[in-house]
Amino acid sequence: MYRDLRVVVIAPAYNEERKIVDVVRRMPKGLVDTVLVVDDGSTDGTAAVSREAGAEVLSLGAVLGVGAALRAGFDWARARGFDLIVVIAGNNKDDPSQIVDLVAPIADGRADFVQGSRYLAGGQHGNMPLYRKLSTRLHPLLFSLFVGKKVTESTNGFRAFRATLLDDPRIGLSQSWLDAYELEPYLLFQTIRLGYRHQEVPVTKIYPPKELGYTKMKPIVGWWSILRPVFLLGLGLRR
Repeated sequence: MYRDLRVVVIAPAYNEERKIVDVVRRMPKGLVDTVLVVDDGSTDGTAAVSREAGAEVLSLGAVLGVGAALRAGFDWARARGFDLIVVIAGNNKDDPSQIVDLVAPIADGRADFVQGSRYLAGGQHGNMPLYRKLSTRLHPLLFSLFVGKKVTESTNGFRAFRATLLDDPRIGLSQSWLDAYELEPYLLFQTIRLGYRHQEVPVTKIYPPKELGYTKMKPIVGWWSILRPVFLLGLGLRR
């Protein structure tokens, strides 16, 4: 336990057999109680190697989308009484040693939701596809405009939050339109708009070599997926 708080780290993964082991094995000892790999219909050995590395595995049995995978992981964590939920990339882009920076403000009572930011002073990023560089810079500008608070990062999935936040009925994660990349910006948007204490901390996000598969997101389709919650929520077209 971390300061009397049970911490679960959730890593959604699809065909990440070559990278997920490093994610699990790099977890800081004495901080993380459980690592949960949510296998989103992988056809390789993602589930098997994750278990061998020491993670719990929740297999969805089909490709449902990263949003659906996260939602399933959140339900799993809440049913088991975890206090803090950390989300990390399943392809080894994030640095697990920085989890303490995400959870400390929550444990100190200063935040309910802590967003990792590669663009905050002290943050780092590398090996990003050009369209990702552009989209991850533009998205926070639009996000800040609609949510009414300046943020430096709104697409980074590396974050931590109180599990009880998900008990708020105004946060409707069960909506089917959140099954892909929409869920992550949706949750951040609702957290800020509903008045929860939101904080950013600098983190490192280094994309793996292209030959290992550095991203599953597709240009245009994936970009719209993470962008549309901002417009739909900001214009009051969704809740």
